[in-house]
Formats: sequence, structure tokens, C-alpha cells
Amino acid sequence: MLRLWAGTAAVLLWAAATAFAQEPAPIGRIKIAYGQASILREGASLPAQAGQPVFEADTLRTGPDGRLGLTLKDDTRLSLGPNSEIRLDRFAYAPAEGRLGFVLKVVRGMAAYVSGQIAKIAPDAVRLETPSAIVGVRGTTVLIRASNR
Repeated sequence: MLRLWAGTAAVLLWAAATAFAQEPAPIGRIKIAYGQASILREGASLPAQAGQPVFEADTLRTGPDGRLGLTLKDDTRLSLGPNSEIRLDRFAYAPAEGRLGFVLKVVRGMAAYVSGQIAKIAPDAVRLETPSAIVGVRGTTVLIRASNR
């Protein structure tokens, strides 16, 4: 009986460790959120709040009175104006492992980008995309306005 219990406990511990290891780490945090602002994550819409973590593949949206500001782990800063939507398509910041990359899709509206460490270390690893253009970044501040017209 003891042997069966020990085997069951080992399986449960392995399953818990596997589930814990698969949970993604946040890539940054929301610093400010005003008005209508939300995060679309895995098909669910969550109200955006200051201090809330953001993850790779999140979509951030603002309504007519909404504004968002966030800081990513490499000190990249993003701001969204009213009626805006961005998608955090890719974020990799592990300089010791040689993994650096950031792809931001500005779907609509207005977004400001202030480059962080990724752009300083590997400028070619940063890409800002709009419905009609792709912008390469060389360590700077960029204001993007994208429309669907």
C-alpha cells in the first residue's frame, strides 16, 4: 500500500511540476490604464489595470476614452491612445542566451514606442508592423498611427 501511495505521489508531483514549468512568464506590466482599456488573452477579454502583467501574444485595446502605458522587461515603453489596438507578437529578452527579439503589430489607432535594451543590443531584432508598413528600429522613439481605411 505504501508503495502504491509513493508512486501516486511521484506522478502527482511530476504533473504539478510540468504544469508549473509550462506557465509563461510575463514580458512586462501595465503602468497606466485610463478609460476603456482591455487585454485580449487566449480568447478572453480582461479589463486592463495598472500593475497587471502582459504576456507574449496579448492584444491590447483601448476604447474612445481609453489610454494605456506599459513597460516591458527590457525597458521598452509603449503607449496607446484612444481607439487603438496592438498585438505583442514576439518578445524574447535573454541576452545571456543570445535570444533577443521584439515584434509589435499596430493594428489600428496610435501607439508610441520608446526603445529598450533589445533595440540597443540587437537593433535588427526589433520590428514594428502596421497594416501597410514594417518599421525597423535603430534605438529611438517612434509614433505610429495606423488606420483601416
